[in-house]
Amino acid sequence: MRILRILVAKMRDIDFSAPMRLVQRLPRLSSGLLAGACCVFAFAPAHAACPPSAIASLEKPGTALRNGVDRGVLWRIERDGRTSWLYGTLHVGRGDWVRPGPTIQKALTQSDTLALELDSRDEATAQALARPADPGVLSRVLTSERARRLERQASEACVPPGSLSQLQPILQVTALSGLVARADGLYPEFGVDETLAVSARNNNKPIVALESAAEQLKVLTGGSEAEEAEQVDAALDELESGKLRGQLKEMADVWARSDAARLARYADWCDCVKTPAEQRLMKRLLDDRNPNLADGIERLHASGKGVFAAVGALHMIGAQGLPALMSARGFTVTPVLVDAQAQTAAPIAALPAPSPAPRAAARGGKAVKGQRGQKAAPAAKGGTAGAPAKAAPAAKGGKASAAKAPAKTASKAAAPAAKGKVRR
Repeated sequence: MRILRILVAKMRDIDFSAPMRLVQRLPRLSSGLLAGACCVFAFAPAHAACPPSAIASLEKPGTALRNGVDRGVLWRIERDGRTSWLYGTLHVGRGDWVRPGPTIQKALTQSDTLALELDSRDEATAQALARPADPGVLSRVLTSERARRLERQASEACVPPGSLSQLQPILQVTALSGLVARADGLYPEFGVDETLAVSARNNNKPIVALESAAEQLKVLTGGSEAEEAEQVDAALDELESGKLRGQLKEMADVWARSDAARLARYADWCDCVKTPAEQRLMKRLLDDRNPNLADGIERLHASGKGVFAAVGALHMIGAQGLPALMSARGFTVTPVLVDAQAQTAAPIAALPAPSPAPRAAARGGKAVKGQRGQKAAPAAKGGTAGAPAKAAPAAKGGKASAAKAPAKTASKAAAPAAKGKVRR
């Protein structure tokens, strides 16, 4: 979920778009100038154990930026004579991931629109997520013990005191969860979605949000204060035990080598969908959201534009994953990067140049503000929700394979859907 970067930016009171713009210029900066620029954006560590800032963590940025490597999982989807893309991302990243690899960059360049879960530069989105929580909710959900646990984790994460205290409780722990892997070189500022957004903005490509901040917040909080409190406790347990840090590192390694087969077995190795509460959360995070994401992608494609849809990699797995859902809606789905050999992947075939950038962008049917040089416009029509998919996303070597749903309550994979087809 892309709320992570917004929360981190808000709690540090930094415009992280500035460091990301700096990253785009790094090959042209001398080491002396780079060192001077970094101190503009980096906080002085609270103590020696604090990890370096994202920009300060870059050791040899010029080399990394000049040599982008294909990472992540990518599918090509085709219907009505047009091509779009499904790209599974990671919401944290390493400094040497900031430039997309050649296959990803070409697909993005040949697309008319970049579709993300959220547009982190949209002011309304940022304001909605940073809005103070209802005082009554804070007092009821954050018992004195939970508040003390949150304060300890915030201190260990080198977060300035009080930076999170007015946020919705689940957002406080979500923000802290995104910082735990900095010791392993993984930063929200280098999240894959954000680097794609930078590339799109640099090329005046419209960015579309497939969800709203309110929708993502509802997913996190669940249906009641009791459920939110349960999720906060579970997240704090994982932070305190160090379990979450290990999960994030393993997920990053799987993603970086484009290992779709292991990604599809996420529920088997993450140790994170065992309890009923964990299973309910995973279902809300993935299966319940995927049809709406598929609706937005289908609407954009039906409007006559090629779409590069970049959402969290776990949205790609299982019978309710996006490749399966798009196949059920009549798209031909072809795996491009799924075989754990992304670094040697062959370049994709050339496609016709995209049509001129539209004068408007939409958020899955809603206007998006803040696009440089773009005017808001009506959402595209067309496309209806299809029946639940019965095909698991293509896995290793481009062959279709059944994949476990992330939660025990998720649907089981079955035969390929009849409405579309998955190329082998």
